[in-house]
Amino acid sequence: MTEQMTRERETHQVKQNSNVAQRIIYTISSVILAVLAFRFIFKLFGANPDNAFVSAVYAVTQPFVGIFEGIFSTATINGAEATAVFEPATLIAMVVISLIFWVVLKLITPSRGNRYESTEYTKHDKKERIDQ
Repeated sequence: MTEQMTRERETHQVKQNSNVAQRIIYTISSVILAVLAFRFIFKLFGANPDNAFVSAVYAVTQPFVGIFEGIFSTATINGAEATAVFEPATLIAMVVISLIFWVVLKLITPSRGNRYESTEYTKHDKKERIDQ
């Protein structure tokens, strides 16, 4: 009886798990940027600031925009029914917030690469030898 040894290796690509923190940060940044976009559009088209929704958007976004006010002057166009305002501070806030969230996402994102797991095992086969 002889014993034959076989070595085998199994290799497969490992799928990386999604990162919950990344999804949370992406969601928060998306909501903030969407509300800032609403503010920019409302100001640009002269939305009624007495409207509850418009007033709420202005109130929520003021802390983000307030620190950038005064960098550039605003352009105001007085119309018959509304006053349109081009507010660069909102655009600056959107750019700065996007950059901040991008840096945070880069810092928490693990380096992406192909990851492989390899398993090596030895198999022992016993064969009978027949002498003639």
